[in-house]
Amino acid sequence: MNKKVFWHLPGFCVYFYLNQVVIDLMKEYPEKFNDGYEAGSVYGTFPGAIWNGGRAAFGSISKANMQAIVNTYNKMDTPVRFTWTNSLIEEAHTHDEYCNMIMDVADNGMNQVLCNSPILEKYLRDKYPNFKYISSTTKRLTDLADFKSELAKDYFMVVLDYDLNHNNEVIQALKDEAGKVEILVDEICFPNCPKRSDHYKAESLQQLKQDKGKPFECPNIKVRPSFAECKKRPAFISKEEIEDYIEKGFVNFKLVGRGLPMEMVIDSYMYYLVKDGEEEFIRKKLSAILSKILTK
Repeated sequence: MNKKVFWHLPGFCVYFYLNQVVIDLMKEYPEKFNDGYEAGSVYGTFPGAIWNGGRAAFGSISKANMQAIVNTYNKMDTPVRFTWTNSLIEEAHTHDEYCNMIMDVADNGMNQVLCNSPILEKYLRDKYPNFKYISSTTKRLTDLADFKSELAKDYFMVVLDYDLNHNNEVIQALKDEAGKVEILVDEICFPNCPKRSDHYKAESLQQLKQDKGKPFECPNIKVRPSFAECKKRPAFISKEEIEDYIEKGFVNFKLVGRGLPMEMVIDSYMYYLVKDGEEEFIRKKLSAILSKILTK
């Protein structure tokens, strides 16, 4: 396969070392990874950023460390993508100094932003036109007409709602614009979850308040996340099925991982990115390098 296929990896900050090593290994041992596969971006947030959505992340990080992390990825030709998808943003929140500092640090024409709030998106497009803007799956666009309308807007990409992953009518209808569609292949949530939007709002509120509070009441949270469990979900796209999507023109695939155990993230990388039979080699390399880094 000569076509380039881009994988968008989770947790650019929390999984900084993991992602850095995996991207390096993809460059050093291309014969061990599936042909044409590249890291398309690393997504997530720096801790404590109130614009963040999807999964709250608390704490803080210095400007120098921010710059070092962004520079590391960018020097590897990998864009950093900020999950600015807090659905409760108001005008006053757009002037947050910490979040604007993050944007200033990454404002080099290479990096990206996931959007949800029209208020925040307008502010960001006006002040930071050098970023590529992507419409987030948190908008829950499950109607084909609504999704196609979103594709017609000025977005670099639009992330498909995972409930549409296996909707053949939708997939066929999007073939002509497949290069602009990103597909989340291994979502752990239940299909057609009636609480999904409420969960996003709860995480958004916690991020704004900088207070985790009690866990959102959802039956999915009671099951320890694992890649084996993820593979049982109806929205899951197997590595064999990925080939069908690529043949239709879809070349952007997103892996979950924010707020999930690192072993689950590693399992997903091994499953999707690495060639069959090469998993043990890459796991050993990954483990050895991470051990050296983390014991320094």
